[in-house]
Amino acid sequence: MDAFPTALDVAAQIRSGDASPVEWLDECLSRIDRTNPEINAVIWRDDRAARAEAESIGRRLAAGEDCGPFAGVPFAVKDLTKAAGQPATYGSNGASPAAATEDELVIAALRRAGFVACCRTNTPELGPLPVTENARYGITRNPWDPARTPGGSSGGSAAAVAAGMLPLGHANDGGGSIRIPASCCGLVGFKPSRWRVPSVTPGWLGMSVEGAVCHTVADAAAVLDCISQPDPLVWEQAPAPARPFAREVGADPGRLRVALLSTSALGLPVDPACAEAVERTGRLLEGLGHDVATLGTDVLDPAIVVPFTNIVSTAYGAYDDVDWEKVEPHNAAGRASGLAVDGLTMISSLNELRRGTRAMVARWGNEFDLLVTPTMAVQPPAAGAVLAEADAQPDGLSLTVLSMVAFTTPYNVSGQPAVSLPLHQTGDGIPIGVQLVGGPWGESLLVQVASQLEAEAPWRDRHPGR
Repeated sequence: MDAFPTALDVAAQIRSGDASPVEWLDECLSRIDRTNPEINAVIWRDDRAARAEAESIGRRLAAGEDCGPFAGVPFAVKDLTKAAGQPATYGSNGASPAAATEDELVIAALRRAGFVACCRTNTPELGPLPVTENARYGITRNPWDPARTPGGSSGGSAAAVAAGMLPLGHANDGGGSIRIPASCCGLVGFKPSRWRVPSVTPGWLGMSVEGAVCHTVADAAAVLDCISQPDPLVWEQAPAPARPFAREVGADPGRLRVALLSTSALGLPVDPACAEAVERTGRLLEGLGHDVATLGTDVLDPAIVVPFTNIVSTAYGAYDDVDWEKVEPHNAAGRASGLAVDGLTMISSLNELRRGTRAMVARWGNEFDLLVTPTMAVQPPAAGAVLAEADAQPDGLSLTVLSMVAFTTPYNVSGQPAVSLPLHQTGDGIPIGVQLVGGPWGESLLVQVASQLEAEAPWRDRHPGR
């Protein structure tokens, strides 16, 4: 069994009979037993329930039943998301430990695809920080360097996958929470377009989207096919792609106009390794036949920062089952800010974002076809530092947080698809992600280019400790 398996490889082994769902589940649980004490990525498991699910899939496969493209593949659920039979504690001492009675739509879709939900992974409390540390479960550490953060808010899932505990981790992204941990942990983190993955009540009024962290572009594309199937009962749905995203892996994107950007509109310094990652990617793309040019100024209009902050503050209202007397100081301050935003201001802020991003998004297809940026402006910070910084100044803006989200958040606001690829490392082996941003509904093009880069500069054999 591969020490760092892909979801597609595990699915193929199970489908061929080389391994059973129970064998792979037991292998993953054993890896969690060995590795998690140091990393602290997994914060809850129910081995009996997971084994019963794996055994059921095994019996159905033996009977010739189609159990989905990922039948029997173990995966982790991020602790911000509800899954039937599991507690959703949001990383908070103020949350109830009671088990959820139904799946969120994305978890239901993953189960329909055959995945086995075997554990839950750590997050920052309620999800606003781009690191994974909280008072309830403690600090999650980066498998590449335990002194550093794995990023967040999907850092528990990313750390578990990067450490080889699991082939895939569920994730979601409201300001970079798929892409940031993918960058920190040397993984692929694909943020779909707004409304691509159905949700009954999308987080942050649609700014947050669902996805996964994994090792390869092929995994990311195949999982996106599974979770983006239309749901006629939700209010919003992205237009269907011309063909499955998995078929775009290795497909020719044609000759593209690529813009490189390493300058933040917020005036933040960019770590030299992060800028170097963009430059190197530009050279790779040029070698692949694309027209590459450097963009002088960021596409972000800083005027959208305040209305975006208003929306994020009011989103605390989604946690109606939390005891607010027990939350961490930065979240208590965030909720207080949300309570101060009246309904008229919230609607006005949402309208400002809708209008304010039109000129920004119009640059795709007019000036360029693809934008390449650092995923973060900084290297992965020290584990524990960001939560301490946030709680020490709960009413202020953390410079470290801003540096981590400066290049990711704009595309949550605009709703565009973006992917972080592990194309670079520092001299001492720390992963540095590069972000590709597509135009509206442009996931297919992103898969094509990402798979080009994966073939040109492979990362599959780069793992912690190697």
